[in-house]
Amino acid sequence: MGTPYEQDVVAWAREQAALLRAGKLTAIDIEHIAEEIEDVGKSEQRELASRMSVLLAHLLKWTYQHARRSKSWSHTIRTQRKEVAYVLGEAPSLRGKFDDAAWIDVIWSRARNLAESETGLDIDAFPETCPWSMTHVLDPEFYPD
Repeated sequence: MGTPYEQDVVAWAREQAALLRAGKLTAIDIEHIAEEIEDVGKSEQRELASRMSVLLAHLLKWTYQHARRSKSWSHTIRTQRKEVAYVLGEAPSLRGKFDDAAWIDVIWSRARNLAESETGLDIDAFPETCPWSMTHVLDPEFYPD
């Protein structure tokens, strides 16, 4: 049957919140609460990585398929930049990810794979490392030529 956490996480969360508000700290499920708090941060990190990968993939498409540039691509680039700004507004500490070379390598790899699948170009057509600074990538006026 499992623990209340395993049976119904939503009911468990309500119960834990009520216990915390009532000051019944000895009754709370400390381990699972800690996991849930950590998961909130992980979720925001995944959201940022996903948005950045899509943004970078579209900047690659913009760069390597001049003839296919469209309003749809520019719309996606603008939208992803706005969504990244929103995530960073909600979790400013994630700005540190832009200084993390390993994280940038991961999102760049995802972007290259996405661009490959969407363009039909070989992945080797794209640079192995991101050619743009994150400042440029997030700049609303930046569109690579």
